[in-house]
Amino acid sequence: MSDFLQILGNQRRLNAATKELTLAELEEIKGKLDAIIASRAEEEAERQKEEAERTAKIDELRKAMAEAGISAEDILGGAAAAPSRRGGKGAKRPAKYRLEKDGEEHQWTGIGRMPKVFKEIVDNGGSLDKYLIK
Repeated sequence: MSDFLQILGNQRRLNAATKELTLAELEEIKGKLDAIIASRAEEEAERQKEEAERTAKIDELRKAMAEAGISAEDILGGAAAAPSRRGGKGAKRPAKYRLEKDGEEHQWTGIGRMPKVFKEIVDNGGSLDKYLIK
């Protein structure tokens, strides 16, 4: 579809692409494009009208709320003042396995890549069950 848009958007390419079409075919294409443009213009006008009506209703409600002495916070119960927290890091996951080797304590949550000390134990036929934190 991008080739079509590139041809349609460039005068020289469009001229070259339509060179072999007859005048009647070009008029037919023009009529179809005019119909599409008119339809889109109507849709846009309708959308703008709906947006204007929506804005007018919002202004009307704000005015009525101001007259009644009501704020948005009163209606929403404080939810409008406190935006929701998004993203960021969650709480750190507690360790599931603990091992002390050479005076150093090693911990692993059991998720992600296995640390070398635990990997060596498993590779040598050992079980992680005895290092499980209870």
